[in-house]
Amino acid sequence: MIDLNALAALQAVDAHGSVIAAAEALGFTPSAISQQVKRLERQTNVALLERVGRGVMLTREGRHLVDEGSRLLADLETIESGLHQQAGTVAGHLRITAFSTAMRGLVAPRVRDLRLAHPALTLSLTEREPWDTIDVVASGQADVGVAHSWGDVPLAIPDHLTTTALADDVADVIVHASHPLARRARVTPRDLVDVGWIATPEGTICREWLSRMYQGTGRQPLIAHEAMEFQSHLALVQAGLGIALVPRLGREELADDLVALRAHDPVPTRAIVAVHRRSMAESPAVQAVVAALAAVRPPRPSR
Repeated sequence: MIDLNALAALQAVDAHGSVIAAAEALGFTPSAISQQVKRLERQTNVALLERVGRGVMLTREGRHLVDEGSRLLADLETIESGLHQQAGTVAGHLRITAFSTAMRGLVAPRVRDLRLAHPALTLSLTEREPWDTIDVVASGQADVGVAHSWGDVPLAIPDHLTTTALADDVADVIVHASHPLARRARVTPRDLVDVGWIATPEGTICREWLSRMYQGTGRQPLIAHEAMEFQSHLALVQAGLGIALVPRLGREELADDLVALRAHDPVPTRAIVAVHRRSMAESPAVQAVVAALAAVRPPRPSR
């Protein structure tokens, strides 16, 4: 009989490209993952991994086992979800991952109510960028993810995931009260071609959207400083180091020396969605969490 835990370990090695990365993802030691794969090789009497340079890759037999076994693990997850639905109880442990402003503005406000309403349900929370969130939910490392997509910046969703729309969030251009634009009601990218931005790093979805905002201007945004957290953006704007595009979701009330300007043509809007594997669609716990997140009121317009 194939050991399902060992099969999940082999699946993780395939997804992450190495035993060490699989161990980090699953919360085990590399030695434990290696032992599980070796146990699977003894059970099947075939080699499942082969060393390539400093890494490993699946053998042909290993590929067959992962491909067929992934469907088996998904079927078992479906059976378990249906079982919980039959019992009608919201219980168990769910791993939730979300981007930082959703953690503050969507997840955190609902966790207390979820725990009070469903004392048999436990949650663990982690912050990740949207693309990473999709990956960890798709690979089974998380159960529910909260992700976002800006305008026409694509967010690829694998077929075995399902999405639920939660809210639409709008970003404002934040400037210091002494900035020449501070008295404007709204601004467009053409008004901002020579202004220094505080932006998220290259490779983030928010940075990609900022660049796409400038399409049609013949220019790219002038990046003066980079910071990952929007709270840091606000602090840097407050210090007079540039302007920033900051979403309303999870944003604290602005200090008196900061001004939020409405951005126009285009309006920077992001769609926020919850994602989970289709095999967990009948899980009462997943349904309760997604319903709770969808019930959070969208951010109010900035002052």
